[in-house]
Amino acid sequence: MQAIPATLGSPPAIALRNLTLGYERHPAVHHLSITIDPGSLMAVVGPNGAGKSTLVKALAGQLRPIEGWVEGLAHQRVAWLPQHSGIDRSFPISVQELVMLGLWHEVGALGRFTVAHRAACHEALGAVGLLGFGQRGIDTLSGGQMQRALFARLILQDAPVVLLDEPFAAVDQRTTDDLLALLHRWHAQGKTVVAVLHDLAQVRAHFPLTLLLAREPVAWGATAEVLTDSHWQRALRMQEPFDDDAPLCAPVASHAHIHGVSA
Repeated sequence: MQAIPATLGSPPAIALRNLTLGYERHPAVHHLSITIDPGSLMAVVGPNGAGKSTLVKALAGQLRPIEGWVEGLAHQRVAWLPQHSGIDRSFPISVQELVMLGLWHEVGALGRFTVAHRAACHEALGAVGLLGFGQRGIDTLSGGQMQRALFARLILQDAPVVLLDEPFAAVDQRTTDDLLALLHRWHAQGKTVVAVLHDLAQVRAHFPLTLLLAREPVAWGATAEVLTDSHWQRALRMQEPFDDDAPLCAPVASHAHIHGVSA
């Protein structure tokens, strides 16, 4: 399945220009330059500690770059599902109330939910297989059911860009299959979906584009060309633990723009 090409009036591409990310100027991702076309379905993979979650956090606007910049997201709504949602499962909130938080962009802090909003919530719950769960407390949900509810919230956010960090970790296979089908529907609608994943077989089966990171970009492009043994071995060799005493990241004057696979 190929990414839907940009058309007149479509969202802009997301361009990462010499992007370096880290904490207290100690880099976690070095000098990344790629362009993600609108409607792309893209996986981000790499060894543990490769900077994958850091990259998605920056795309979500939660982390300022050390160097470089991100283009194409300033005026777009972005839906972000972190690896660990941070929701206190003991908080007394119903599944419906959780899902309807996805309508924040429409109702704001003081707005009221309408009949149409509640109908949209009902439809979103149906889309993720949770019809009849709306009035249940989130504390009653299994891990897979909770992830379905969070995806229903993403549906109501209806953002053109969806960022997912390990969305299928510790989730049963049936839930994973159902949510992957939802990702494909978003892709068909022209949404840009970027997901951090660890299951390479899953990436090969469902994601046309892949970015392989190991602090630095190892390869970027068509998944079959990126996920080779040689690229993965190179990523493992490039991997290094985070070092609080590492030198600050030095800027580079220029960096090749990666449109295809880089070796």
